[in-house]
Amino acid sequence: MLAEYFSQNPILFSVLAVLAFSTLVQLIYFWGIFSRVAFFRHRNITPEKEEAVSVIVCARNEFYNLSENLPYLLNQDYGKYEVVVVDHGSDDDTNYLLRDLQGEYPHLKVVSMPQDLNFFTGKKFPLSIGIKSASYDAMLLTDADCIPRSNQWLRQMASEFIKGTEIVLGYGAYERQKGLLNLLIRFDTMRVALQYFGFALSGMPYMGVGRNIAYRKSLFFRQGGFISHYRIQTGDDDLFVNRAASKKNTRVEFRSESHTLSAPKKTFSLWFRQKRRHLQSGNHYRFSHKFALALFGLTQVLFYASFIVLLSFWYLPYIVLGIIGLRLATQLFIFGKAMRKLSEKGFLLLVPFFEVFMLILNPIIAVANLFNKPVKWR
Repeated sequence: MLAEYFSQNPILFSVLAVLAFSTLVQLIYFWGIFSRVAFFRHRNITPEKEEAVSVIVCARNEFYNLSENLPYLLNQDYGKYEVVVVDHGSDDDTNYLLRDLQGEYPHLKVVSMPQDLNFFTGKKFPLSIGIKSASYDAMLLTDADCIPRSNQWLRQMASEFIKGTEIVLGYGAYERQKGLLNLLIRFDTMRVALQYFGFALSGMPYMGVGRNIAYRKSLFFRQGGFISHYRIQTGDDDLFVNRAASKKNTRVEFRSESHTLSAPKKTFSLWFRQKRRHLQSGNHYRFSHKFALALFGLTQVLFYASFIVLLSFWYLPYIVLGIIGLRLATQLFIFGKAMRKLSEKGFLLLVPFFEVFMLILNPIIAVANLFNKPVKWR
């Protein structure tokens, strides 16, 4: 029977085979990798002892964000810890704010450095200075525009530093606000997290986000810091993880109280510029990571392209619609479960539309990055 359909229209039959193959690969990713996030259960493993932790924040002209957010970092429910703020060449009132806060919080350490010392690109040099200035081996990194979702953020992230763990990947969420752009930003953030958490739980960690990540100072220096990629503008988070993380030394932590929250961009153009910076470092991942991510992206494109062609010709519609329905049901089921794990809501039914939009947008960003370098970290 299959031979009959092939002989009648070999081109459309081949397109159907592409649809079936791409769907099979997508299902393997959904059930083999992403479902690990959807069905993950955190085990309450208590470290042998509560480690002292250094929280590190780099800031340049962040007076408003630091005045709003720094108290959340300084009032965590945790024993021994410090907050290291690197004031990187600020020319606003950041210095005066930090000086005042030091009088109130003795565990706040301020490292001031002039802007002209930055021979690295982006924030890698000031971050390296902050890491070098950290008093403790266990370090938790975040950004000046982030706040912890709770006063248990530090405790939950640090609790993953059990024996052998050197990297803890956390979730950096964006605030829920009105508007379609906010839904798109939160979908994209959750989609990226589903990938890097899923791959990490599958034994192949490849990235983390600087808004919420922890690792050991000893690992940082053992890896030579950022020296292997210091000429790349971005990558203080994902490129470091890409080189330093392994199946044995990396854990994930995405319980709700361990999240950080950031204010999302208000306009599409600002978010587009942010995405350009974030995607710049992907070309420098390990080959195995690039291959795995590219295979998933390629089969996404093949899936949508092939089903559009087949439905346009109404070729074996029941089979085509059955394949599409299977993939869509799987996607919404896995995403729905994962969204609850990551305390996200409000965009589940928009997932297929946002997915198509990102498949169109990401190549545009890649082309834009080829011709114009993204704006540097401020």
